[in-house]
This record gives sequence, structure tokens and C-alpha cells, in this order.
Amino acid sequence: MASTMERHLNAHPRFFNQLYAGMEPYSMVASFITEALKPSLYTYEVAPVFTLMEDAVLRKMIEMIGWEEGDGLFNAGGSMSNMYAVNLARYSHCPDIKEVGLSAAPRLVIFSSQESHYSISKAAALLGIGTKNVYVVPSDKRGKMIPSALEEQIKTAKSEGAVPLMVNATAGTTVLGAFDPIEEIADICEKYNLWLHVDACWGGAALMSKKHKHLLKGIHRANSVAWNPHKMLMACLQCSAFLIRDKTSLLQRCHSAQASYLFQQDKFYDVSYDTGDKSVQCSRKPDAFKFWLMWKALGTRELEQRVDRALAMARYLAQEIKKREGFCLLMEPEYTNVCFWYIPPSLRKLPEGPELWKKLHTVAPVVKERMMKKGSMMVGYQTHRDKPNFFRMVVISPQVSRQDLDFVLDEIHNLGSDGRID
Repeated sequence: MASTMERHLNAHPRFFNQLYAGMEPYSMVASFITEALKPSLYTYEVAPVFTLMEDAVLRKMIEMIGWEEGDGLFNAGGSMSNMYAVNLARYSHCPDIKEVGLSAAPRLVIFSSQESHYSISKAAALLGIGTKNVYVVPSDKRGKMIPSALEEQIKTAKSEGAVPLMVNATAGTTVLGAFDPIEEIADICEKYNLWLHVDACWGGAALMSKKHKHLLKGIHRANSVAWNPHKMLMACLQCSAFLIRDKTSLLQRCHSAQASYLFQQDKFYDVSYDTGDKSVQCSRKPDAFKFWLMWKALGTRELEQRVDRALAMARYLAQEIKKREGFCLLMEPEYTNVCFWYIPPSLRKLPEGPELWKKLHTVAPVVKERMMKKGSMMVGYQTHRDKPNFFRMVVISPQVSRQDLDFVLDEIHNLGSDGRID
């Protein structure tokens, strides 16, 4: 039982199940401190130091995106960040909607790739835009949005009398870890005057790396960015930043309700530090402190090395998969998502086709069940488009060694090669 529980904890080096993993001690200490002090970031007067820390972290993240100035806030997760983007895009296009409601808006359309996060559709549903007005843009075999297909979708929406509003580009897709071509998408957004949001919740960490920041080339042209330090950078959950290039108080104007009992304008200090009126939330934890403390303690160089090491380990795993009989890569990894099949000995002589795919589809779920019951490790699986179930390994934690990665492949083989799957 202890072994099972141990491997199910995401701090264990053999936990590869989600887009977060590992235990970050400095961030954990920050979490203890904030829970003990119980501050809330709606006004400077009740959380002065934490307010300044959030401002400092946001300014540094804005600099790393490549903006000269900007605004932002930490919030309750990447899905919430993407919702902020949709709401700001809509408000910037038709500001009357804040007071008049949906009657002030035409039929608005959002464009997002077939690989993008489901939170875009949830935001469209929540904000009254409608899920049918989220146009799904095809992606190529690598999982990247196809710019020419995006432009065709925009033209289609306009021909239908709808108003194209926003494009959601993804930097690090959930399954394949793909990065959309932001530069080309930005050209199209400028051509048609659309808000460009980049969901970099997963892939934003590559901005810390001189070697890998090219994956997000063009992100400085975005209007808004979502970036979760609790993913690759390992800050304690939750630690999610939403950032915008605008510095004209757009966040404030869009969300302000001017509650007089909180946001008095005649306070003795600069009331721009009362950040609560630009947030959808009222009470808001100082999540930025979890990132601030670890960043100050480790330094930018250490965080860069953390990213570089994770990508190097993913490359190692991919190379080992190619060496082993019965293992087959879905594709070469672009980030640290390594997707592959395990083909048991009993299936290896079957020709490629429907019969093999049907039987292969059952392998990953059975192996996953066995590894969970044994408690040896945690690895995710899923299907994708028309492909049978495959394993998706996500390498994050610096605790992960080559021996751990070798163990994963050995264990999958041991759990799946006994002939009882098919």
C-alpha cells in the first residue's frame, strides 16, 4: 500500500502522468507562509509586500515575453487565464457589452486549433459567445495550427456575416507538446485586426531557455499570454499568470465594479496597487510569491537549466524507445511530451491495419491499470485523432534520472508482455 501511494504522489520521480510534477522546496515554503499569514490581494493595504512581489514577477515575465510594458495578474489557473483573454478580446472589440450585455455584440467567432485546450470552448460557453462560434482550425501532423487553414476559416466566418474576434495559438499543446507558428498567425491577426492570445501555460517555460525559446518565436506580437509556472517550472499549485501587452488599464476598465468599501480613491497611497478591481475574483491568493521565492533562491540560470535538462531527458527517452523492440514513437518530441506505443510480442507479427490498431488500442489501458495496482509508476495514455491509445510521457522534474526513464520502458514491457492483453 505504501508503495502504491508513493508512486501516485506527483513528487515521486516516476510520476509522469500530468503536465506538472515534482516537489519544489522553495515554492513549498512560500505556500506555508501565505497559508499562515492569510493575505488577499484585492488591496495593497492588506497585502502590501505580496502586491509588490506580484508586480515585480509580472514585470519580469513581461520582459521575458519581449514586451516593453504590459499588465497582468495571477489567477486561479490556465483555464481562467484563457477566459480572461476571451473576455478582454470581446471588451476591446465592443466595450458596450459590459453595461448593455450580449445585445451590444454581433455574432463573434473565436479561432483555435484542434489541438488546443478545451478551456477555450468553456470560456465561449461561460461568456455567452457559444461553443459553435469557436471555429476549430486544422493542425498538421505535428499538431501545429495550419496558418492557411486559419485564414480560410476567418474568410468563412466573414462570409457568414459573423465577426472574427480572436485567435488562440498554443505554445505547447497538451498531448503532443506542439508549438503553433506564432509569427505566421500574428501576420494573419494583424491583417484582419484580430486579438492574438497565446496559451503558453505549458510551453511558456521555454522562454527561460536561450536554447529553446525559439519555440515561441513571435510571442512578443501577442495581445495576451497565459503562462503557468506551476507546470514545467514546478512552482506549487496553483501558480498561473495572465499577461497582456496593453498598458492602458484595459484589465481595469473591463472588470472594474468600483466597490466603494474596498477601492476608495482618496487613500494615502497610490491606488493603482489595489489590484482587486481588475480581477474577476475578489479574494485572491498571493500565488506569485510561490514563484518569486523560488526564482530569487534559484536564479534565472538554474530555472533555465531545469528546462534544458527536461528537454534533454525527453530526447534521451525518445532515443531509447527507438532502440527497443516493441516500442514505437508516435513522432519525434518537440518539447518534453514523448508519445509512443508498446506493442506486445503477440501483436508484433500482425500487419499494420485495422486488426492491429483494434488490439493495440487495448494495450495502454491494461498496462496503466496494472502499473497503478502495483504502484510502480504513473504514466498517462490517450487516443489522438484516428490513432489507437498510446502512452504520453511528460518529463519535468530534475529528480528524474536516466535510470528512471529506463525503468519506465522496462516496466511497461514487463507489465504488457505476458500475452494476457489481447
